[in-house]
Amino acid sequence: MSRVSQPNGTKGSLKWIQLLINDCPQLINPLLQTECSLIADESIIWASPLKDDEFAEYWDQDFLNRLGTDLKQQSLDTFWPNSGPHWAALGRTEKGKVFLLEAKAHVTEIVTPGTGAKSPRSKALIEKSLQEVKSFLSVRSSTDWSNVLYQYANRLAHLYLLRELNNIPAFLVFVYFLNDKEMNGPATKEEWIAAIQVVEGVLGLGEKHRLKPYIIDLFIDVNDIETAIKGLKLEQISDHDGTIGFIDALQKKTKGNPSVDVRLDI
Repeated sequence: MSRVSQPNGTKGSLKWIQLLINDCPQLINPLLQTECSLIADESIIWASPLKDDEFAEYWDQDFLNRLGTDLKQQSLDTFWPNSGPHWAALGRTEKGKVFLLEAKAHVTEIVTPGTGAKSPRSKALIEKSLQEVKSFLSVRSSTDWSNVLYQYANRLAHLYLLRELNNIPAFLVFVYFLNDKEMNGPATKEEWIAAIQVVEGVLGLGEKHRLKPYIIDLFIDVNDIETAIKGLKLEQISDHDGTIGFIDALQKKTKGNPSVDVRLDI
């Protein structure tokens, strides 16, 4: 099965993406609705990483199953070998749009090694598909995408598979967290943009390549996540205290009346 449960994240991008999707979707959903031009009633449904699903990550056919997406024109296994991208988060709308998310908390997360594929057949399929994407995007750079910045390249390839080869309205979303001081992450959007421009330059991607409209860069401050979490906890405490207060008042009012039984499950 192409699924792995994740621990409750305690730091870095794992921590923040779990909190963002499960506890603070109001910080990301409106951004996606604007960037992807969703209509007003087109809500986003998150498929991972969900707390009630062990914060699981999905890849290969299981990520498509999780999204309820069927590749009818070209199948995944004819485009990419097993052990493909593990998605940080997956989302969809009821109207069929899908979101493939990657999350970063510090710049060094962008710099990834080449493919770990071992078999000649897997390597050949990866190289063939990456070259197909490069041709589609009119990339003239001789950079070997299977060896340099491979993670970004293989995510881009999967966007191409869904959107161009299968006509699925997919978006590749990069969530860049700001002010993760524990990880020494960027404090400003501009720092991230500079790093993104380096990545695009090394891969030979033009500023307005054909997949660019479907790549969404979001910059979310972890301080906003922490503030939202604190507000949520205070609201839960307030609701709990209010319920207890109501029960206490009711019990006092009915005291001495044996026919009244007031109970509360907490």
